[in-house]
Amino acid sequence: MNPVPRGVTVIGECVADAFTDPARSSPSRLALDVLPGGGPANTAVALARLGTPTRFLARFSDDVFGTLFRNHLSDSGVDLTGSVRASEPSTLAIANLDETGQATYSFFADGAADWQWTADELSAAMPEGQTAAVHTGSLALIRRPGGRHIEDYLTKAREHTTISIDPNVRSLLVPPTVYHQRLHHWCTLADILRLSEDDLALLLPGATPEEACDTWHAAGARLVVITLGGRGALASLDGVRVTVPAPAVDVVDTVGAGDAFTAGLLHRLAELGHLGRRLDTLTLEDTADACSFAARVAALTCSVPGADPPRAEAVGT
Repeated sequence: MNPVPRGVTVIGECVADAFTDPARSSPSRLALDVLPGGGPANTAVALARLGTPTRFLARFSDDVFGTLFRNHLSDSGVDLTGSVRASEPSTLAIANLDETGQATYSFFADGAADWQWTADELSAAMPEGQTAAVHTGSLALIRRPGGRHIEDYLTKAREHTTISIDPNVRSLLVPPTVYHQRLHHWCTLADILRLSEDDLALLLPGATPEEACDTWHAAGARLVVITLGGRGALASLDGVRVTVPAPAVDVVDTVGAGDAFTAGLLHRLAELGHLGRRLDTLTLEDTADACSFAARVAALTCSVPGADPPRAEAVGT
């Protein structure tokens, strides 16, 4: 009998996250500490560190940030086969942390390499036999011209893999109405939809998490997971719900927490043998198990600066 594939392919952007460094700054000088980030890249790193075979499809700029991204992903064990070297610049985000560790961003992204996917580039990188799932979302899925090519890629890939999408709304760059217009189509492609309560407030203002889950189930997504920050997460499997708590942790910042949650969810679902097609064997019990594991991964990410997800031995079973 052939082994059940456990690998995950992630498609999306890398972002240079620049954090202000007060200790080195002055009234006339702003010092920045630059760390590799970007939602899909963070998810790929977290998956690989947890032990899931992970391939990341990205368009890496030839600039200094592109080298940083490649080194960071490779050092975490991510397979970069299928990624593209690009002449366009990398995306830069200036992060500002409030007193609770929540980050807001200013983006410099026009004409960046991340959004320039072509159909030929993606066709050359279709999932292989050991890929159980394809995960994408965030800016790479919404920005043109590349976003529509990624949608076409998902349409083909879903014939033999599970599809996971995280909208990760970035309203400074793309109006939430644009995400809302595409989300119904994304739900026809996605088996798993993971988003935050902040995303929910932008996508369906005034809707409760339960109402949102039902809306997205009706559009086609089988598993909808809404992360609720320190209150844990709500998971809805074909309309049957379960809530899992968030582990107590001393929060340094929340950068990359949602991406780490997504990685933990996909990793655990792969371990349990549920990835590969349409989640036909997934039960509510295993959903709760996977979300509880994901919440631990996210909590550990919040306990350290920046998007620095834990390795498997730090999370436990």
